[in-house]
Amino acid sequence: MKLISNGMPVFAMAALALGAFLGYRPAAAHTIAFDDQRRQQVAQTAESLEALHTLLVLHDGQEVFERNVRGPGPSVPANLKSLSKTILSVLAGIAIDRGVIESADRSLVGILGARVPENATEGVGEITLGHALSLRTGLQSTSGRNYGRWVQSDNWVAHVLTRPMVDEPGGRMIYSTGSTHLAAAALVEASGETLLTLARDWLGEPLDIGIQDWMRDPQGIHFGGNEMHLSPRGVARIGELYRLGGEIDGRRVISREWIEASWTPRGRSPWSGDLYGYGWFITEIAGERAYYGRGYGGQMLYVVPSRSLTVVITSRSVPPSEGGRYVRRLHGIVAALVTGIEAG
Repeated sequence: MKLISNGMPVFAMAALALGAFLGYRPAAAHTIAFDDQRRQQVAQTAESLEALHTLLVLHDGQEVFERNVRGPGPSVPANLKSLSKTILSVLAGIAIDRGVIESADRSLVGILGARVPENATEGVGEITLGHALSLRTGLQSTSGRNYGRWVQSDNWVAHVLTRPMVDEPGGRMIYSTGSTHLAAAALVEASGETLLTLARDWLGEPLDIGIQDWMRDPQGIHFGGNEMHLSPRGVARIGELYRLGGEIDGRRVISREWIEASWTPRGRSPWSGDLYGYGWFITEIAGERAYYGRGYGGQMLYVVPSRSLTVVITSRSVPPSEGGRYVRRLHGIVAALVTGIEAG
């Protein structure tokens, strides 16, 4: 990564402009108007949602609200479902920072090598790591009605790479956990380590969070983008890492450049209409730029940098899913929290 010298104010100004767009702003005093009445309102809303398990709120790095409605608690690992895609993106960024992978523009086929089947779909050589992380491989989805067939196959990576092309690589967002599993396989191939080892070494140790073993494919690759188990407090640490620009407790864990890249819109969800970067959805909540990861059933991580706010919500992770209406109600909880924090 090239450094910008102090003698180049144009680039410095550009960086500040990008930072403002992403939510990085000079530190500002905030007054948290989170009085007993507002706490009660948030608590009542949380308790009215039958699927909600735990709500954890951090402001300026401090826990200001925690409500365990039905789950095992904020310190007990929960199934993050597809919120795991956000965690996978963090690992990919650290891999790039450490030179394990050159960049997000690196061809996946070039990394995967012998894992690519001989009958791979024509055009897969154009798919990059960034395409996989932003769900824009162009390949037919392995999620939804195709999910069962995929996870029952004897080689998940090969199955994904032999799906038909339904768009060009780098085209529209196609929600598919197969895409992020390709990214996981690339991390394993490039590093020579398991995804579990990378997660524990690169996130668990510096953030002081426990990371359990989780499901693997028939070739032993941990599920990339699903089924990770972390505690809500562990997830909050990851949110805080991003809110703080990649440095936490005086330790640089991931580059600010990767966070900015992850929070840069690259596609749009065909369901919610929200923008999507590398593993993060991008939207506005109560007039503020917000970034969030989302998993089946309502496993949520929100970061609102302009309000120094990190929110984690876990919910029932087994069918039936509460769907988009439930997620909108979770957004509503975060909106109430955002409006409760006023610039000082």
